[in-house]
Amino acid sequence: MLTVTDTALEVVDLVKRYGARTAVDGLSFEVQRGTVCALLGPNGAGKTTTVEVAEGFRAADGGAVRVLALDPRDQALKPRVGVMPQSGGGYPGLRAGELLRLFASFHRDPLDAADLLDRLGLTDVARTSFRRLSGGQQQRLSLAMAVVGRPELVFLDEPTAGLDPQARRATWELVEALREDGVTVLLTTHLMDEAAQLADDVVVIDHGRLVARGTVPELTQGGGQIRFKAAPGLDLDDLTRTLPHGSVAKESPAGSYLVEGAEGPQLLAGVTAWCAAQGVMPAGLQAQRSLEDVFLDLTGRELRA
Repeated sequence: MLTVTDTALEVVDLVKRYGARTAVDGLSFEVQRGTVCALLGPNGAGKTTTVEVAEGFRAADGGAVRVLALDPRDQALKPRVGVMPQSGGGYPGLRAGELLRLFASFHRDPLDAADLLDRLGLTDVARTSFRRLSGGQQQRLSLAMAVVGRPELVFLDEPTAGLDPQARRATWELVEALREDGVTVLLTTHLMDEAAQLADDVVVIDHGRLVARGTVPELTQGGGQIRFKAAPGLDLDDLTRTLPHGSVAKESPAGSYLVEGAEGPQLLAGVTAWCAAQGVMPAGLQAQRSLEDVFLDLTGRELRA
Protein backbone atom coordinates (compact mmCIF):
# COMPACT_ATOMS: atom_id res chain seq x y z
CA MET A 1 0.00 0.00 0.00
CA LEU A 2 1.24 3.49 -0.86
CA THR A 3 1.69 5.79 2.11
CA VAL A 4 2.64 9.43 2.66
CA THR A 5 6.13 9.29 4.18
CA ASP A 6 9.55 10.75 3.53
CA THR A 7 9.45 8.96 0.19
CA ALA A 8 9.74 11.20 -2.88
CA LEU A 9 9.05 8.48 -5.46
CA GLU A 10 7.21 5.24 -4.85
CA VAL A 11 6.84 2.54 -7.50
CA VAL A 12 4.70 -0.46 -6.59
CA ASP A 13 4.20 -3.47 -8.88
CA LEU A 14 4.50 -1.26 -11.97
CA VAL A 15 3.53 -2.87 -15.28
CA LYS A 16 3.83 -1.26 -18.69
CA ARG A 17 3.19 -3.05 -21.98
CA TYR A 18 3.66 -2.11 -25.61
CA GLY A 19 1.41 -4.51 -27.49
CA ALA A 20 2.60 -8.04 -26.74
CA ARG A 21 5.88 -6.83 -25.20
CA THR A 22 6.06 -6.19 -21.46
CA ALA A 23 8.60 -3.41 -20.89
CA VAL A 24 8.12 -3.19 -17.11
CA ASP A 25 7.01 -6.30 -15.26
CA GLY A 26 5.91 -5.79 -11.65
CA LEU A 27 8.67 -3.38 -10.68
CA SER A 28 8.78 -1.98 -7.13
CA PHE A 29 11.22 0.44 -5.51
CA GLU A 30 11.21 3.78 -3.72
CA VAL A 31 13.42 6.84 -3.51
CA GLN A 32 13.78 8.72 -0.24
CA ARG A 33 13.60 12.51 -0.17
CA GLY A 34 16.90 14.34 -0.39
CA THR A 35 18.82 11.42 -1.90
CA VAL A 36 20.31 10.55 -5.28
CA CYS A 37 19.09 7.24 -6.67
CA ALA A 38 20.75 5.68 -9.73
CA LEU A 39 18.46 3.52 -11.86
CA LEU A 40 20.68 1.10 -13.78
CA GLY A 41 19.99 -1.54 -16.40
CA PRO A 42 21.06 -2.72 -19.86
CA ASN A 43 19.48 -1.35 -23.02
CA GLY A 44 15.84 -2.41 -23.12
CA ALA A 45 15.68 -3.13 -19.38
CA GLY A 46 12.75 -0.74 -18.85
CA LYS A 47 14.58 2.24 -17.33
CA THR A 48 13.30 4.93 -19.66
CA THR A 49 9.75 3.56 -19.61
CA THR A 50 9.76 3.56 -15.81
CA VAL A 51 10.99 7.14 -15.71
CA GLU A 52 8.44 8.26 -18.33
CA VAL A 53 5.61 6.80 -16.24
CA ALA A 54 6.97 8.57 -13.16
CA GLU A 55 7.20 11.82 -15.13
CA GLY A 56 3.56 11.48 -16.17
CA PHE A 57 4.32 11.07 -19.88
CA ARG A 58 3.00 7.49 -20.02
CA ALA A 59 0.18 5.73 -18.21
CA ALA A 60 0.85 2.53 -16.30
CA ASP A 61 -0.95 -0.67 -17.30
CA GLY A 62 -0.75 -2.03 -13.78
CA GLY A 63 0.55 -1.21 -10.33
CA ALA A 64 0.89 2.30 -8.92
CA VAL A 65 3.35 5.19 -8.94
CA ARG A 66 3.35 8.17 -6.62
CA VAL A 67 5.53 11.24 -7.04
CA LEU A 68 5.72 13.42 -3.94
CA ALA A 69 2.63 11.47 -2.78
CA LEU A 70 0.64 12.48 -5.91
CA ASP A 71 -0.35 10.80 -9.15
CA PRO A 72 2.41 11.51 -11.72
CA ARG A 73 -0.13 13.23 -14.02
CA ASP A 74 -1.35 15.63 -11.34
CA GLN A 75 -0.80 19.18 -12.63
CA ALA A 76 0.16 20.28 -9.12
CA LEU A 77 3.51 18.52 -9.65
CA LYS A 78 4.64 20.76 -12.50
CA PRO A 79 6.36 23.43 -10.38
CA ARG A 80 7.74 20.79 -7.99
CA VAL A 81 9.43 18.43 -10.46
CA GLY A 82 12.27 18.97 -12.93
CA VAL A 83 12.77 16.79 -15.99
CA MET A 84 15.88 16.45 -18.13
CA PRO A 85 15.18 14.21 -21.14
CA GLN A 86 17.90 12.54 -23.21
CA SER A 87 17.01 14.52 -26.34
CA GLY A 88 17.48 18.15 -25.31
CA GLY A 89 14.06 19.78 -25.07
CA GLY A 90 14.90 23.39 -25.96
CA TYR A 91 13.22 25.69 -28.49
CA PRO A 92 15.64 25.66 -31.48
CA GLY A 93 15.42 29.39 -32.30
CA LEU A 94 15.86 30.81 -28.79
CA ARG A 95 19.26 31.78 -27.44
CA ALA A 96 20.63 29.79 -24.55
CA GLY A 97 20.33 32.62 -22.04
CA GLU A 98 16.84 33.55 -23.23
CA LEU A 99 15.71 29.96 -22.97
CA LEU A 100 16.95 29.53 -19.42
CA ARG A 101 15.43 32.86 -18.33
CA LEU A 102 12.13 31.78 -19.92
CA PHE A 103 12.09 28.57 -17.89
CA ALA A 104 13.07 30.51 -14.78
CA SER A 105 10.08 32.83 -15.31
CA PHE A 106 7.72 29.87 -14.93
CA HIS A 107 8.68 29.50 -11.26
CA ARG A 108 8.10 31.55 -8.13
CA ASP A 109 11.63 31.42 -6.72
CA PRO A 110 14.05 30.28 -9.44
CA LEU A 111 17.79 29.97 -9.25
CA ASP A 112 19.82 32.78 -10.77
CA ALA A 113 20.01 31.98 -14.49
CA ALA A 114 23.34 33.74 -15.04
CA ASP A 115 24.96 31.87 -12.16
CA LEU A 116 23.63 28.56 -13.45
CA LEU A 117 24.98 29.26 -16.93
CA ASP A 118 28.36 30.04 -15.39
CA ARG A 119 28.43 26.89 -13.26
CA LEU A 120 27.78 24.75 -16.32
CA GLY A 121 30.26 26.56 -18.55
CA LEU A 122 27.63 28.14 -20.80
CA THR A 123 28.20 31.86 -20.25
CA ASP A 124 30.17 32.23 -23.48
CA VAL A 125 27.30 30.73 -25.52
CA ALA A 126 24.45 32.54 -23.73
CA ARG A 127 23.67 34.48 -26.94
CA THR A 128 23.88 31.41 -29.19
CA SER A 129 20.65 29.81 -30.37
CA PHE A 130 19.83 26.36 -29.03
CA ARG A 131 20.07 24.72 -32.44
CA ARG A 132 23.62 26.09 -32.92
CA LEU A 133 24.90 24.74 -29.62
CA SER A 134 27.02 21.60 -29.64
CA GLY A 135 25.44 18.39 -28.39
CA GLY A 136 27.24 18.70 -25.07
CA GLN A 137 26.19 22.33 -24.66
CA GLN A 138 22.56 21.42 -25.38
CA GLN A 139 22.85 18.65 -22.79
CA ARG A 140 24.11 21.04 -20.12
CA LEU A 141 21.47 23.65 -20.97
CA SER A 142 18.77 21.00 -20.64
CA LEU A 143 20.12 20.18 -17.19
CA ALA A 144 20.00 23.87 -16.27
CA MET A 145 16.37 24.12 -17.45
CA ALA A 146 15.48 21.07 -15.33
CA VAL A 147 16.84 22.56 -12.09
CA VAL A 148 16.38 26.34 -12.48
CA GLY A 149 12.95 26.23 -10.80
CA ARG A 150 14.31 24.77 -7.53
CA PRO A 151 12.35 21.50 -7.90
CA GLU A 152 11.87 19.06 -5.06
CA LEU A 153 12.51 16.09 -7.37
CA VAL A 154 14.57 15.96 -10.57
CA PHE A 155 14.60 13.22 -13.21
CA LEU A 156 17.92 13.09 -15.07
CA ASP A 157 18.10 10.71 -18.03
CA GLU A 158 21.74 10.08 -19.03
CA PRO A 159 22.79 13.61 -17.97
CA THR A 160 26.47 13.28 -18.94
CA ALA A 161 26.14 11.21 -22.13
CA GLY A 162 28.65 12.55 -24.65
CA LEU A 163 30.11 15.20 -22.33
CA ASP A 164 33.82 15.88 -22.04
CA PRO A 165 35.52 15.30 -18.65
CA GLN A 166 35.27 18.95 -17.58
CA ALA A 167 31.56 19.20 -18.36
CA ARG A 168 30.95 15.85 -16.75
CA ARG A 169 32.65 17.00 -13.56
CA ALA A 170 30.61 20.21 -13.52
CA THR A 171 27.43 18.15 -13.87
CA TRP A 172 28.45 15.90 -10.99
CA GLU A 173 29.11 18.92 -8.81
CA LEU A 174 25.69 20.33 -9.62
CA VAL A 175 23.99 17.03 -8.75
CA GLU A 176 25.88 16.92 -5.45
CA ALA A 177 24.82 20.52 -4.75
CA LEU A 178 21.20 19.59 -5.41
CA ARG A 179 21.40 16.83 -2.83
CA GLU A 180 22.95 19.21 -0.31
CA ASP A 181 19.94 21.49 -0.87
CA GLY A 182 17.56 18.61 -0.10
CA VAL A 183 16.54 17.93 -3.71
CA THR A 184 15.77 14.32 -4.65
CA VAL A 185 17.41 13.07 -7.86
CA LEU A 186 16.52 10.00 -9.90
CA LEU A 187 19.39 9.40 -12.28
CA THR A 188 19.61 6.92 -15.15
CA THR A 189 23.08 6.28 -16.48
CA HIS A 190 25.20 3.67 -18.24
CA LEU A 191 28.32 5.02 -16.51
CA MET A 192 29.07 2.89 -13.47
CA ASP A 193 31.66 5.32 -12.09
CA GLU A 194 29.03 8.06 -12.27
CA ALA A 195 26.56 5.97 -10.28
CA ALA A 196 29.26 5.03 -7.77
CA GLN A 197 30.26 8.67 -7.35
CA LEU A 198 26.80 10.20 -7.01
CA ALA A 199 24.25 7.66 -5.80
CA ASP A 200 23.11 7.15 -2.23
CA ASP A 201 21.06 4.20 -3.47
CA VAL A 202 21.29 2.02 -6.59
CA VAL A 203 18.41 0.17 -8.24
CA VAL A 204 19.33 -2.39 -10.91
CA ILE A 205 16.61 -3.64 -13.24
CA ASP A 206 16.61 -6.11 -16.12
CA HIS A 207 13.79 -7.30 -18.35
CA GLY A 208 11.53 -4.86 -16.50
CA ARG A 209 12.13 -6.44 -13.10
CA LEU A 210 14.15 -5.52 -10.02
CA VAL A 211 17.33 -7.60 -9.76
CA ALA A 212 19.19 -5.73 -7.00
CA ARG A 213 18.99 -2.71 -4.77
CA GLY A 214 21.26 -1.17 -2.16
CA THR A 215 24.02 1.31 -1.51
CA VAL A 216 27.21 1.00 -3.54
CA PRO A 217 29.14 -0.48 -0.56
CA GLU A 218 26.35 -2.99 0.05
CA LEU A 219 26.33 -4.12 -3.58
CA THR A 220 30.10 -4.31 -3.99
CA GLN A 221 31.14 -5.78 -0.65
CA GLY A 222 32.66 -9.22 -0.39
CA GLY A 223 33.41 -11.54 -3.24
CA GLY A 224 37.08 -12.25 -2.45
CA GLN A 225 38.29 -10.35 -5.52
CA ILE A 226 41.35 -8.16 -6.01
CA ARG A 227 41.96 -6.19 -9.21
CA PHE A 228 45.02 -4.28 -10.30
CA LYS A 229 46.92 -3.15 -13.38
CA ALA A 230 50.58 -3.78 -14.12
CA ALA A 231 52.88 -4.70 -16.99
CA PRO A 232 51.44 -7.47 -19.19
CA GLY A 233 52.65 -11.03 -18.81
CA LEU A 234 53.21 -11.42 -15.09
CA ASP A 235 53.95 -14.97 -13.91
CA LEU A 236 50.52 -15.81 -12.56
CA ASP A 237 51.42 -19.41 -11.74
CA ASP A 238 54.10 -18.12 -9.39
CA LEU A 239 51.68 -15.60 -7.91
CA THR A 240 49.05 -18.28 -7.30
CA ARG A 241 51.55 -20.52 -5.47
CA THR A 242 52.08 -17.80 -2.87
CA LEU A 243 48.37 -17.24 -2.21
CA PRO A 244 45.93 -19.10 0.04
CA HIS A 245 44.82 -22.49 -1.31
CA GLY A 246 42.15 -22.31 -3.99
CA SER A 247 43.08 -18.83 -5.22
CA VAL A 248 43.00 -18.12 -8.95
CA ALA A 249 44.74 -15.35 -10.90
CA LYS A 250 43.75 -14.22 -14.40
CA GLU A 251 44.92 -11.60 -16.90
CA SER A 252 42.28 -10.13 -19.21
CA PRO A 253 42.79 -7.89 -21.08
CA ALA A 254 46.56 -7.61 -21.17
CA GLY A 255 47.87 -5.74 -18.15
CA SER A 256 44.61 -6.07 -16.17
CA TYR A 257 44.68 -8.68 -13.42
CA LEU A 258 41.98 -10.36 -11.35
CA VAL A 259 42.76 -12.48 -8.30
CA GLU A 260 39.94 -14.49 -6.73
CA GLY A 261 40.02 -16.46 -3.51
CA ALA A 262 38.66 -16.74 -0.01
CA GLU A 263 37.56 -13.40 1.36
CA GLY A 264 39.89 -12.03 4.00
CA PRO A 265 43.09 -10.03 4.60
CA GLN A 266 45.34 -12.98 3.68
CA LEU A 267 44.46 -12.70 0.00
CA LEU A 268 45.27 -8.99 -0.16
CA ALA A 269 48.46 -9.47 1.88
CA GLY A 270 49.57 -12.28 -0.41
CA VAL A 271 49.07 -10.23 -3.58
CA THR A 272 50.85 -7.13 -2.27
CA ALA A 273 53.74 -9.20 -0.81
CA TRP A 274 54.27 -11.00 -4.13
CA CYS A 275 54.19 -7.73 -6.05
CA ALA A 276 56.75 -6.22 -3.69
CA ALA A 277 59.04 -9.25 -4.04
CA GLN A 278 58.83 -9.07 -7.84
CA GLY A 279 59.31 -5.31 -8.04
CA VAL A 280 55.80 -4.89 -9.46
CA MET A 281 53.92 -1.66 -8.76
CA PRO A 282 50.19 -2.57 -8.89
CA ALA A 283 48.12 0.36 -10.12
CA GLY A 284 44.47 0.92 -9.22
CA LEU A 285 44.42 -1.96 -6.74
CA GLN A 286 40.88 -2.73 -5.57
CA ALA A 287 40.10 -5.20 -2.81
CA GLN A 288 36.41 -5.48 -3.67
CA ARG A 289 34.19 -5.81 -6.71
CA SER A 290 33.46 -2.69 -8.70
CA LEU A 291 29.91 -1.60 -9.41
CA GLU A 292 30.51 -2.56 -13.03
CA ASP A 293 31.43 -6.11 -11.98
CA VAL A 294 28.22 -6.36 -9.97
CA PHE A 295 26.17 -4.95 -12.85
CA LEU A 296 27.61 -7.47 -15.33
CA ASP A 297 27.17 -10.36 -12.90
CA LEU A 298 23.51 -9.42 -12.43
CA THR A 299 22.55 -8.63 -16.02
CA GLY A 300 24.96 -10.77 -18.06
CA ARG A 301 28.02 -9.98 -20.12
CA GLU A 302 26.65 -10.54 -23.61
CA LEU A 303 26.09 -7.58 -25.92
CA ARG A 304 22.51 -6.45 -26.47
CA ALA A 305 20.94 -4.60 -29.35
